[in-house]
Amino acid sequence: MLLRVVVLFAALLMTTGCGRSDAALEQSAPKTVADFFVITVGDKPVNMQLAVRPREMERGLMDRRDLKADEGMLFLYLTPQQMSFWMRNTPTPLDIGFFTADGVLKEIYPMYPYDETPVRSQSEQLKFALEMNQGWFSANKVKVGAKLDLKALAAALKARGFEPWEYGVR
Repeated sequence: MLLRVVVLFAALLMTTGCGRSDAALEQSAPKTVADFFVITVGDKPVNMQLAVRPREMERGLMDRRDLKADEGMLFLYLTPQQMSFWMRNTPTPLDIGFFTADGVLKEIYPMYPYDETPVRSQSEQLKFALEMNQGWFSANKVKVGAKLDLKALAAALKARGFEPWEYGVR
């Protein structure tokens, strides 16, 4: 009798969780740099990929030719700093916008395909950089002073498995 109880209990343990749907499994898995998140800049929604880990930041948009009109990549830094970007192995002309810790757009610069000349920010108090197709900021009337939606960014960081507070995002 004891053997039957042990076998039934073991069978019960092995079958729990088997009924979980694929959707439930997907929700529990953290998102990756390949996933897009809708985050507004000013009043314009942007589908952003988040480059958070050093290897993601190093790779950036290299070799990408598939960036759609309202897609971009947001680079997140732990501490405020001066930023410098280049276009090594990047065939798509881009604009880069630099943001302060409170999400205010401070500087915008064009970047040209395969140009390895560094594009440096003037400010040393920047936390985020957004790369978009060249001309996007101008075409969408997103100007210096526009705000990045930090609540949406916090939710995206959580979905990626990061603690937003580590990036000063609440």
